[in-house]
Amino acid sequence: MLTIKVLGSGCANCKRVEQIVRKVVSEMSLEAEVIKVTEYPDIMAYGVMSTPGLVINEKVVSYGRIPSPAEVTTWITNALETANP
Repeated sequence: MLTIKVLGSGCANCKRVEQIVRKVVSEMSLEAEVIKVTEYPDIMAYGVMSTPGLVINEKVVSYGRIPSPAEVTTWITNALETANP
């Protein structure tokens, strides 16, 4: 199962990233845990200085912008391939 973390304080952009992630996970019929990380010390632990951030299986894949659904799909696919070689 994938673990996907959306890093951000809960601003509009952070909520948008979470919506995109949940939509992609649903469309791909995946079992994934989507976690919102809102505490700044926890966000900074990933080295992310600008939100929103996106972490898939503990790997930072995006920060400081809203990724497209196609980008999220690619990152999730890559994470699945890495997890199941």
